[in-house]
Amino acid sequence: MRARAHGFFLLLLICVATSVDATEPATGMTAQLEDRYPERRTAFPRGVTGLSDVTYSSPSGFRPLTLDLYLPRSQTAARPLLIYIHGGGWMSGHARHCGAFENWPRVLADLAAHGYVVASVNYRLSGEAASPAAAHDIASAVRWLRARAARYSIDKQRVGVWGASAGGQLAAITGTACEAGGEESACVQGVAVWYGIFDFAPMVANDGATSPAMRYLGCESGVCASEKVAGASAIQHVDASDPPFLLIHGSRDRTVPPTQSTAFYEVLQAQHVKSQLIVIDDVDHSFIGNTPEATRAASLRALHATIDFFDQALSTSTAP
Repeated sequence: MRARAHGFFLLLLICVATSVDATEPATGMTAQLEDRYPERRTAFPRGVTGLSDVTYSSPSGFRPLTLDLYLPRSQTAARPLLIYIHGGGWMSGHARHCGAFENWPRVLADLAAHGYVVASVNYRLSGEAASPAAAHDIASAVRWLRARAARYSIDKQRVGVWGASAGGQLAAITGTACEAGGEESACVQGVAVWYGIFDFAPMVANDGATSPAMRYLGCESGVCASEKVAGASAIQHVDASDPPFLLIHGSRDRTVPPTQSTAFYEVLQAQHVKSQLIVIDDVDHSFIGNTPEATRAASLRALHATIDFFDQALSTSTAP
């Protein structure tokens, strides 16, 4: 028994010694918190490489936040960056789903093959932290990716954000309430929003205290400060310096009223922000139609319009 125990402790000491040799800093010893798990790579068609669960932020007291990266075949020239932000009412969802698309990672990989570096971001949900935590997470992801532009062949001057539903609200805030300070800017050069939320005022007035919007704002008591409502509402932050916007909404959306997009579009136009609004007839939230064929047609129309928008918006943009 003693011999077996002695062998176990000898193995433990060998492992510790090996770990010390591998991670010892130049002077002294410090706790090592960086994730050293080997990079997880997936080969997609047309030469695209996927890097999954890459940690971009570790906010104090919360889980590490991750994103998936989709890298095009050629890494010799810097490519524009597209950042996708998932929906889910701010309380669910993840970086690998969107609406009725069956295989969202494959869609994002196809975008990378089209010539973009693509990132799909996870953020803190409302059960973890209230607004503006999620918006700060997206800004952190933009900064983190820009700081690694050389590593991932990103053109820092051409960055677009794109979100659906709750993710659309976060994309719109990223575009209108730009965080330009620090070593890297969190400002972007193009924003696409599918069936998004731009104004929380009518939701606070009409929704119950336990609604997803109230939970996201941290107003479960039923009382929400006007500053908190305005802070999360992109419609309150629009000015002429904002980047181009594409808004797409279904005319029969019963989850997020189409008036969210139409009212926001009017404000963008009034401030002379380059913008486009597409209302797709006879589809509900997530572009769900009366038949599978209608859902497919609406989803593909939105996707193709979004690609065309970013192809134009990020072609000659300059960073702030």
